[in-house]
Amino acid sequence: MQYLQPLDWIIVFGFLALFVFIGIRFRGKAGGGLAGFFLGGRNMPWYLAGVSMVATTFAADTPLWVTEKIAQHGISGNWLWWNMLIGGMLTTFFFARIWRRAEIITELELLEIRYSGKVAQWLRGVRAVYLGLFMNVVIIGWVNAALLSILEVFFEIPYEVAFWCTMGAMLLVAIYSAIAGLLGIAITDFVQFIIAMAGSVILAIVVLQLPEVGGMSGLKAQLPAWRFNLLPELSGASDVAVGTFSLTAGAFFSYIVLQWWASWYPGNEPGGGGYISQRMMAAKDEKNAVYSSLFFQIAHYCLRPWPWIIVGLAALVLYPDLPLEESRKGFILAMRDYLPVGIKGLLLVGFLSAYMSTISTQLNWGSSYLTNDLYKRFLKPAHTFSTPSSGESHYVKAGRVITLLIMGIAMISTSQITMIDEAAQFLIASGAGLGMVLILRWYWWRINAWSELSATLAPLLALALANYVLPDYLPQNFFDQNGGFIFTVAFTTVVWLVVTFSTSPTDTQVLSAFYERIKPGGWWKPFRAKANKEQQNLPYLFLSWLSGVLLTYSILFSMGYFILQEYGLAIGWTGGALVGFVFMRLGMKRADFL
Repeated sequence: MQYLQPLDWIIVFGFLALFVFIGIRFRGKAGGGLAGFFLGGRNMPWYLAGVSMVATTFAADTPLWVTEKIAQHGISGNWLWWNMLIGGMLTTFFFARIWRRAEIITELELLEIRYSGKVAQWLRGVRAVYLGLFMNVVIIGWVNAALLSILEVFFEIPYEVAFWCTMGAMLLVAIYSAIAGLLGIAITDFVQFIIAMAGSVILAIVVLQLPEVGGMSGLKAQLPAWRFNLLPELSGASDVAVGTFSLTAGAFFSYIVLQWWASWYPGNEPGGGGYISQRMMAAKDEKNAVYSSLFFQIAHYCLRPWPWIIVGLAALVLYPDLPLEESRKGFILAMRDYLPVGIKGLLLVGFLSAYMSTISTQLNWGSSYLTNDLYKRFLKPAHTFSTPSSGESHYVKAGRVITLLIMGIAMISTSQITMIDEAAQFLIASGAGLGMVLILRWYWWRINAWSELSATLAPLLALALANYVLPDYLPQNFFDQNGGFIFTVAFTTVVWLVVTFSTSPTDTQVLSAFYERIKPGGWWKPFRAKANKEQQNLPYLFLSWLSGVLLTYSILFSMGYFILQEYGLAIGWTGGALVGFVFMRLGMKRADFL
């Protein structure tokens, strides 16, 4: 069936050509050494770095996942990711500035600046392969699978055809990523995010005005009230198949008290990390790093989700017979069946844009680890070149080749996506408990390389105990309702604390150099004569963080209740947003962010 008209195809190919042009246009900027290729020359304004962060998290699968959560739990299902704001805002105020101050190319470079000894070197090399290659191709495989599903449903084509179309799209992205470097990727992200969000907003408006839907009042009349609950409910049971997202006391405790700081996984690294830290390190100065992260938190949680939520709710009315396990297809079907000519092509470009911005970042970020922290550090060190400029030129070429290599391996991972999904769930579970070490390595001098290594390995042992040993000795439901997560965090925390105090501290000279370079707050008394500015700013950082969380959640709820036409609640949450803004601005001013 022909779903795209000539005008739609013109729009699709026109924008694809624009993205390639941007990559070629900024080729020269990417050639200025590794800092130019992977950090855009460290000269990004906050809005460009911030939008690039948001665009990267707006993958092709994100609206589909939200649509699926809407079908399962209504609006409250989004708390599976809305709870991460607490940790994200912590990164904004406590870590954005010091990531930029570190003057490093990748987060893994920090390991040999902060720690000493062979274990620090070993950590850097192993994590370069683990994160830059293995974890990276898992993420790319997820994103590829989402685009593949979109093409299958939208065009009604066989899996094999959709697979090779997806591989062609990834090849296009890999080519312009290898040419453009991070600056070109960020500028492309900026354009792509505008297109993707505009298309999503237009789709939400179109489906809401359909006679079958009848506007927001008609939507609320046709769906049960629980679909529109913005908050989860506390109950004695969790994992309800359909209904308001329910949390047991243990699950609520893990979300609010533990998960935001204890759990490490890609895109939600406590203390920053991955492509988030890459963008902060690419900002032109420390204030731009803070503003970019603050913009990201607000845009990520407040601006992006509401068009997807509206479409997800409308899809329940438009496609009532769609099985729950296929509910994510409702977004694609609405796009295919109800958008007019031209707009349909624009939204397809929006999905392609969301896909391309995520893939381009993953390729560039993964290549930065494998190039800077493996190839340059261990295989072809800088001292092997006759001049620094020849070395930098060589490393940029190596980064481009490695980008294409990651793409090739990701093609294989995409074909094995069912197996990868299971592996990814295991990888996410195995990061529980690591987060506190990643936070404290900046703020407590006693953390050493053995602390981080033990916190990385301990969750694996905890998972083995929880799954294969302890169930025979504990009550049947002990590990249900997030008990397994709480156990893993507690076990890991005990392990790394014992290891920390059982091993020697990091070399004093390394710690002194790190302190002079970063000037962190917290527990660094042996290395400072008097409290520095960061030490004095800690109370105001806490004020900024907590009020920033209040501000962002208030904006989220205010927008939601306005859309749902519950104006009293909307005005109340708008007041909460104003209070949050006033106190956040006060904290930022006292902490010298303004």
